[in-house]
Amino acid sequence: MLNVNEITKTFEADNRSVVAVDRLSFHVPKGEVYGLLGPNGAGKTTTLRIILGLLQPDSGHADIGGIRTDRAPMKVREQLGMVSANDGIYPWLTVREILMFFADLYGLEPSKAAENVESLADRFDMRTFLDRRASTLSTGQRQRAILSRGLIHDPPVMLLDEPTRGLDVLGSQIVFQYIGLLRDSGKSVVVSTHRLDEAERLCDRFGLLNKGQLGYEGSLAELQERSGCRTLVEIFTDMAGEQTGA
Repeated sequence: MLNVNEITKTFEADNRSVVAVDRLSFHVPKGEVYGLLGPNGAGKTTTLRIILGLLQPDSGHADIGGIRTDRAPMKVREQLGMVSANDGIYPWLTVREILMFFADLYGLEPSKAAENVESLADRFDMRTFLDRRASTLSTGQRQRAILSRGLIHDPPVMLLDEPTRGLDVLGSQIVFQYIGLLRDSGKSVVVSTHRLDEAERLCDRFGLLNKGQLGYEGSLAELQERSGCRTLVEIFTDMAGEQTGA
């Protein structure tokens, strides 16, 4: 389980302090897909970087299975997998070499790493291009390699930052299937996106961020009941109006 506990982060910009994340708390149990939603600048990516230990919060912490980011950041990273729209792969390496390289970064024994590669090759239908250089892969094949890379060390928690950005319908469908696989595998999954229509299809619960604060949180049915709105877009618009006094 992933727990985020009262994290706050400010940045200095134009001689003033800007609050990127403001006392944010949420939890994601095993087998749940949690949508961390909001527009650009809402604090989503900052939150993920804090969970990963790449940023130190001003206060608060995240933990996975009781391991806290502020006390054991390297141990926390071993429990995390990350997939981002900005991810790339090394064009001169084969898919197998890329996966083995990242397995080594996570400290997997070579025999276990090889076993995980074989399992991922079957799971993501990569047998036909597992030993081809990444520069020769199609867009869909590259995407499968990137998604597999996040799972090479079989982490209990997966973070996905705008995973469908820039993808066509087919590419987005691959991501949807991947997230379903993560849920079925019992992983705690956080999907950070501003594409609320896609989030409705993907997520079990939602946390709607606006200006670094968590407004509405719950399942779609719970949010609909609380807000009186039908879709996530309408719910978020209603929340933003409440926070601005509109």
